[in-house]
Amino acid sequence: MTLYIVRHAKAGKRSEWEGPDEMRPLSDKGWEQAQALAEKLKLISPTNLISSPATRCMQTLEPLSKAINIKIVSDQRLFEHGDIAKTLEVLEEVEDSTVISSHGDMIPEVIKLLERRGMEIGSKPDWRKASVWVVERTNRGFKSAVAWAPPQL
Repeated sequence: MTLYIVRHAKAGKRSEWEGPDEMRPLSDKGWEQAQALAEKLKLISPTNLISSPATRCMQTLEPLSKAINIKIVSDQRLFEHGDIAKTLEVLEEVEDSTVISSHGDMIPEVIKLLERRGMEIGSKPDWRKASVWVVERTNRGFKSAVAWAPPQL
């Protein structure tokens, strides 16, 4: 069973955004990355799209949502500066072929936690924006993971 964990695409700079950070949108480059991710991820026939409620995470999955006609479900447990145990709950609960969008602080922590619990990492870690972790899960837990680099634009 495979899960796809996407770090949100490039967003505008925090220092230049005047509103609440959770409302900070993707930049033009971020939208291009989101579109490129959609082209790649639609090929795996996702069953669900689950995202942090942050605008930039939701927007990262929007092109994929439109391409496959599946609604994005917001889950507070994926929000940045959250509880890693709660993020792990999401990964344990979701169906096979679910695409998850979260943040640059949460994804490394959950991957490192799973590695400490025995999950094999089959590639060099990639934490950049619009990178994807492909995680293999079995009935006994999380087996292996590889990182896909962000799309080339």
